[in-house]
Amino acid sequence: MNKDLPAITGPELIRLLQENGWQTGRKATHGRALKKWSETENRTLVTFIPEKPRSLPRGTLSAILRETRLGRDGLLKLLEKGK
Repeated sequence: MNKDLPAITGPELIRLLQENGWQTGRKATHGRALKKWSETENRTLVTFIPEKPRSLPRGTLSAILRETRLGRDGLLKLLEKGK
């Protein structure tokens, strides 16, 4: 999954996910919680995103994309739409 992932910071990813319907939850020392109701899974999806100003490590970004069910292609679509 981390093949050809774009470099993106935590705050940028949070902004993109909020534009895609994700809502910010609590703030913790390790990042910000985001949540979204999934009709297909009939449950709330939750992920934590570090709010550091540097690019997210590839493994962290890959895990977030799995948790949000976006995948690489979904992230690229959000980036294109957010321009």
